[in-house]
Amino acid sequence: MTFDRSLKIAPSILSADFADFGREIRAIEDQGADWVHVDVMDGHFVPNLTFGPPAVKAFRRHVTTFMDVHLMISPVDAYIDAYAEAGADMLTAHVEAGPHIHRTLQAIRAAGMKAGVALNPGTPAEAVAELMDVADMVLVMTVNPGFGGQKFIDMTAKIARVRDMIGDREVHIQVDGGVDPVTAPLVVAAGADVLVAGSAVFRGGSVDAAQVYGENMRAIRAAVRG
Repeated sequence: MTFDRSLKIAPSILSADFADFGREIRAIEDQGADWVHVDVMDGHFVPNLTFGPPAVKAFRRHVTTFMDVHLMISPVDAYIDAYAEAGADMLTAHVEAGPHIHRTLQAIRAAGMKAGVALNPGTPAEAVAELMDVADMVLVMTVNPGFGGQKFIDMTAKIARVRDMIGDREVHIQVDGGVDPVTAPLVVAAGADVLVAGSAVFRGGSVDAAQVYGENMRAIRAAVRG
C-alpha cells in the first residue's frame, strides 16, 4: 500500500453485529471505510476477551481494503506468525505488553506485515522515541484499552509530540477511543491521520440500513474538514 497522510477512517468491528461479521465488513467498506480495525483482547492485558487468529482469518475473506489488527495481548511474540497467516496487513503491539518492543516490531515486519506500536493513555510519547525506524504506525490510545464506547481522553499534546518525533518518516499516527465528529478534528489537527471509530460509525445502523454507517463516516470527515 502506498503511504499517504490523507485522512483514513478505520471502523472497529468490535461495535459490529457479532452474528453477521461478513456482511458488516462488506457494509462498512461499501459505505467508505478505508481500513477495517480488529480489536484483539486476551482477558489478561486488558479486562475483556475478543478474537483470536481463527476469527481474524475468517474476517480476512471479507476484507478488500486493509485489515488493521490491534493486539491488546501479552505476550505478543508467540502469536505474530499466527496473525500473519490469518492475513493481517498491519499488526499493532502495545509498548507496555513486553520488555522487548523493538524486537517485536522487527518480528512483525519480518513476518510480512506492517508494524504498529500502541501507547496507553498513561504512557508518555517518549516511550516510542527509539522505535520510529522500525514502526509503520504509532497508535495513541485516547481511552484505556479493553472496552468500546468509552469517553475520549484528551491526548492531543501526546499526538503532537509523536508527530514531531516522526518528522519526514513514513509513519502513520492512529487514534483509538472516543473518536466522533467532536473529537476527530482535535486529533487530526494534532497530527493523526488514521481514526478508529466504533460506536460513532455503527450507531443507529445495521447491515440492512448500512447507509447510516456511511452517514456517520461522512459526518466525521466533514467535521475534520471544518
